[in-house]
Amino acid sequence: MIRQSHVGVIEVRVSAEADRLAMLRAVAETVLLTADFTLDVVTDVRVALDEVATALILDAIPGAELACEFRYDSGEVRVRVATVTETDSALTEQSVGWHLLDALTDAIRTTCDGFDDELRGYPVAIHFSKVGNED
Repeated sequence: MIRQSHVGVIEVRVSAEADRLAMLRAVAETVLLTADFTLDVVTDVRVALDEVATALILDAIPGAELACEFRYDSGEVRVRVATVTETDSALTEQSVGWHLLDALTDAIRTTCDGFDDELRGYPVAIHFSKVGNED
């Protein structure tokens, strides 16, 4: 059996509002299914994305934009979700959400820059990855 190699980067930006979560889940599912990831990987990434995006949306400054980037190849998907938040602790390692992400993903990390006066908040990004399609 010949397996086609899929490599790509897709980024979507939406307003940081809860009603955009369904669209982000749909984009994640479409991207990963098109890239031939298994249903287990697709489900884990969708749930992880939902947890990350929800945490960031709940702490986002008014009018913020949520950027979600998917980088994938035939063996792994890497996701970065970023926005500007009101605090520097949208998702902490002590939270239930972090433990869920730790169980669903193979790696997770958060980056948070200091308060940005121009943006009036903290630029925060949460990165996670999931290895998939192993035979």
